[in-house]
Amino acid sequence: MQIRRPGTKGYEEVEGVTISTPSTHETNGHTDSIGHNHLVPEFELASVSVVPDDTFTVAQAVNALGFGWFQVKLSLFVGLCWMSDSMEMTILSVLGPALHCEWNISRYHQALVTTVVFLGMMLSSTFWGSLSDRYGRKPALTLCGILLFLYGLLSAVAPSLGWLLLLRGLVGFAIGCVPQSVTLYAEFLPTKQRGKCVVLLDCFWALGACFEVVLAMAVVPNLGWRWLLRISAAPLFVFACLTPWLPESARYHVSCGQNDKALTTLENIAKDNRRPMLLGRLVVEGTSNTRGSIKALLSSSLRRTTILLWFIWMSCAFCYYGLVLMSTEIFGRDNKSLIPGNEDCHALATTDYMDLLWTTLAEFPGIFTTIYIIERCGRKKTMAFQFLLYAGCVLLITITTERVLLTLILFLGRGVIAGLFQAAYVYTPEVYPTNLRSVGVGGCSSLARLGAMCTPYVAQVLFQASVGQAVAVYSAFALCASVACIFLPYETRGNDLSQ
Repeated sequence: MQIRRPGTKGYEEVEGVTISTPSTHETNGHTDSIGHNHLVPEFELASVSVVPDDTFTVAQAVNALGFGWFQVKLSLFVGLCWMSDSMEMTILSVLGPALHCEWNISRYHQALVTTVVFLGMMLSSTFWGSLSDRYGRKPALTLCGILLFLYGLLSAVAPSLGWLLLLRGLVGFAIGCVPQSVTLYAEFLPTKQRGKCVVLLDCFWALGACFEVVLAMAVVPNLGWRWLLRISAAPLFVFACLTPWLPESARYHVSCGQNDKALTTLENIAKDNRRPMLLGRLVVEGTSNTRGSIKALLSSSLRRTTILLWFIWMSCAFCYYGLVLMSTEIFGRDNKSLIPGNEDCHALATTDYMDLLWTTLAEFPGIFTTIYIIERCGRKKTMAFQFLLYAGCVLLITITTERVLLTLILFLGRGVIAGLFQAAYVYTPEVYPTNLRSVGVGGCSSLARLGAMCTPYVAQVLFQASVGQAVAVYSAFALCASVACIFLPYETRGNDLSQ
């Protein structure tokens, strides 16, 4: 325990005992100059250490308070947010073919249904990042949950393709805030657990994707795609109701000069984790009055990192959602049309949904493998190797038409790219300082959405014309992104989040 010693800035730490060190007039068993006899107990000085300063930072407090019940609760909150996001994204692989059959829309319009969601996400990512840096992570996530639920529910009653495109675009606009939940989560994690815990968030993403496939298998053939949209909005409603209990980032409070609120949050962590609260004064390292901006991301010290991360994130989204959409095309392409006059309609059968579920389950081993590698080999090498492995997997699609082999190839590729996406989510908040962290993640997310906007025209349009050309495009992007990972200037394994 830390003990105040008069006349010093520091503390003396005496194990198991709290006592003020006697003044220079007090001695053990002797009479002072005033004539009073003081009996002071003897202590084992081997347990005493002098701390040179009585200040601490948020990073030091988070590391000292460790991982406990506070982080478990936050994991469930943020995990629900990711699960809801995953369900909205997985809908896209089912919604396009369903609309193609029911409304007889063209392949380009089918791709547009997917593209407009990512357009909304791209346009809003920097907006949500700036909003989070200015007003806090919690208000932004609260608004995000409300808007997602509202627009998701309204999408189910869209009377025409035009209305559906508008509403799905607004859904995408709200989803653009979801990456801020990772920023909030990472800022409450001790250094040793941060990489593993952020990657474990992908478990909730994979859970949401699997749940959506099962839901689609049960709902679409019987009730149609409108009921699928209605039911899929339920987790968003739950998240919106729970956001009042979300904690605000202590780093955000300190960077805004609200140390009292930051201390309250840290005391709550100490209480939930059953750890003693640190003594002393809370300070911020590297204080700055500059708010996050794109211009700051492109400063001389961060320009190379930012540009490479933008390309890596764009490639991640392009490759991930491309594989998701290609899986639906591969499994449904041999089905006979059940709609007269629409010979190009290939509705998914139960066996197709089951194969989609198997490939989606691949995200779980992909996550745990990434957890193992990322803390041993580092973030950069892990991402570079995974991009290479993904390129090999998609090339194998062209060498066989056997259903079992294709499912195995897609299983491996899905696991690799899912783990890679989460590795990027670990690295990005670590490499940016606090005042740029949200806008940094938001900027990367915007470029990721650009890649996702383009991928439907490769996975759903070009793939129908030439499987080989579509696969070559994905392999080329993955190989270039692997090189970009190697050239990232910083390795962040084992580092504290910068103040």
